[in-house]
Amino acid sequence: MAEPKTITVNRKARHDYHIDEKVEAGLVLTGSEVKSLRDGGVNLKDSFARIRNGKATLMNVHISPYDPARDNHDPTRSRTLLLHQREIERLESKLNQRGLTLIPLRLYFNARGIAKVELGLGRGKREYDKRHALKEREAKREAERAMRVSRR
Repeated sequence: MAEPKTITVNRKARHDYHIDEKVEAGLVLTGSEVKSLRDGGVNLKDSFARIRNGKATLMNVHISPYDPARDNHDPTRSRTLLLHQREIERLESKLNQRGLTLIPLRLYFNARGIAKVELGLGRGKREYDKRHALKEREAKREAERAMRVSRR
């Protein structure tokens, strides 16, 4: 089987949230949205998932209109997520805890060519956590650079 083809990754999510758990969900899309996804016309910035009345919904995902299509879609409409009812109930109970939110981490086509979204159950990072992560990354980069120079 073929590898999943990643369409886009929400890089800001890992910077702004501590991801505790990941969940895979299907998406209810129109034809022009799928075509636009295949062209890579999607942005996950500032998007989130919400559970209301036993249904999971993806909000604020911008999927660009597909130019050749006659009847185009609304770029930022809310899209229904396909999850098992038991999974929705489990996520809803966790979301009722203080400070947790569902964030789309990446959008991809699975081996069968079906659009999927990887959701992360995350807790918001504080400003000092973000600074600490940046310092760690910078220190790691410096160490790698020093190792490369010493090998020469």
